Amino acid sequence: MKSELTERRLRVPSNHLMLDLLGTGDSHLRTLVDCFPEVRLTARGNEFVLSGDEEDVTLAETAIGELLIIIQEGQKLDESRVSQVVRMVREKVPSPSGVLSEGIQVGRGKVVRAKTLGQQLYIQAIRDNTLTFGIGPAGTGKTYLAMAAAVEALVSGSIRRILLTRPAVEAGERLGFLPGDLAQKIDPYLRPLYDALWDMFGPDETARLMERGTIEIAPLAYMRGRTLNDACVILDEAQNTSPEQMKMFLTRLGFNSKMIITGDVTQTDLPSQQQSGLRIVRGILDGIPGVAFVELSSRDVVRHRIVAAIVEAYQRFEDDGR
Repeated sequence: MKSELTERRLRVPSNHLMLDLLGTGDSHLRTLVDCFPEVRLTARGNEFVLSGDEEDVTLAETAIGELLIIIQEGQKLDESRVSQVVRMVREKVPSPSGVLSEGIQVGRGKVVRAKTLGQQLYIQAIRDNTLTFGIGPAGTGKTYLAMAAAVEALVSGSIRRILLTRPAVEAGERLGFLPGDLAQKIDPYLRPLYDALWDMFGPDETARLMERGTIEIAPLAYMRGRTLNDACVILDEAQNTSPEQMKMFLTRLGFNSKMIITGDVTQTDLPSQQQSGLRIVRGILDGIPGVAFVELSSRDVVRHRIVAAIVEAYQRFEDDGR
């Protein structure tokens, strides 16, 4: 027996807000219709009319309400953000608009915002802990958000420098035979970190900060023997560290410093017989105050939507092979 249809009307306070909710050419409305195929959703003037099963109508109504809050807070909507709100509403995440409002100030009025619940938890962990591990697949924003957090700390004056490092496994970390100075030798391996810096500071300001030593780059092999004070230190692609390298890196931590370690344990470039330092570090450090581990997943992928499907497909393939 079919359940009775429910109809609800949701009034939007102004024409301006309604236009922002609908999107250019009703693009956001089409996304909502695609996300809620079981609900008949139409826009009339300043009002949404929703009809369908009561539970489905309630979910759609909640999603529209959350999108309205985001717009009222001065944020822009796009297809990805609309889809993320719908996903969080379906997963019963409390206050999706609050999740997406979590931001990192990177100067000049620019704010880098969380796009998923996992990213919000990651940002909060970085703020609350001295040592944060962001572990997850490609596209989850773990490196970009780490860079944003470091830039925020630098701009606010809570640290004096940013240090970026990455194991150069492809070159065996024997970089002497490569042409150029240290920065030029390690440049190809740190390109994703440069890209993030350029996005936040611009290439000219990034170059100036590097010339002054405010931002420093170094291959992991060159970290031995140093103590890093008043710094935010980012180790990217940490799945390519050996257990010994991971221990060496972690023990470089100095006073008034933070470390952020990012990596994907499913994409190690180490020789097959060599164990990853990132894979075992949780069992060693878990439970130590000031140390946090944040697991990101395909649900946190913020690249093209097919990337999340690729990550999930590979995960199923690897699980089936075990």
